[in-house]
Amino acid sequence: MKQWIAAATAAAGLALGLTSPIAAADGIDDVYKSLRQAMPSLKKEDITPSPVEGIYEVSRGMSFFYATKDGRYVFSGDLVDVQTGSSITENNRKSLRLQELAKLEQGSMIVFPAKKEKYRITVFTDIDCGYCRKLHREMADYNAKGITVQYLFYPRSGPNTPSFTKAESVWCSADQNAAMTNAKQGATVKSEKCANPVGQQYELGQMVGVRGTPALVLPDGSMQPGYLPADRLIGILEQGS
Repeated sequence: MKQWIAAATAAAGLALGLTSPIAAADGIDDVYKSLRQAMPSLKKEDITPSPVEGIYEVSRGMSFFYATKDGRYVFSGDLVDVQTGSSITENNRKSLRLQELAKLEQGSMIVFPAKKEKYRITVFTDIDCGYCRKLHREMADYNAKGITVQYLFYPRSGPNTPSFTKAESVWCSADQNAAMTNAKQGATVKSEKCANPVGQQYELGQMVGVRGTPALVLPDGSMQPGYLPADRLIGILEQGS
């Protein structure tokens, strides 16, 4: 982000005629022309007007920064409406997370369903993560509260590591749920190879802002980092309903 802002500022200087003037356009076109030299991959769709007059929001994946209409000034940080207490930036992050999760193919998660489902959460998990194992040991508590847990793999050590290989073996097992439970109990999972989504899910986790595991994505798109007992989690879910 710091590199983007520094580069964007330099590009904005060019756009303002400090070295090589660029014909300015109104609104989004103006911002786009000011920033695209520093960020060639920038698209106009990445730029939207913010609720603040003359300020535009620029999204780069889950990262956001803001620019003035003439592109001269850029700044990072969350934009908050102090009257409502709502973070405009975080609301946009939530929407993006849900959009990315919606792109996943049906059946690409390992699901532990509640019999009487009230809420469905998505958990990025690492088989070797201590708190991921604690969460899984309490799966019956979550399910009893009406919380269905659907897992995505996020082996923190990255590709070509033992944790990554374990995740692939769990996915390729004939009984994925049993294999997940056994693996999280520390049992050796029979090594299996097949076409699997572990790499895609790992990249997705990076894209949506996972920094550690477990990372819980709630139905509104908000992310709760770390383990929460069922009683606390249901309270958060009910409050957000």
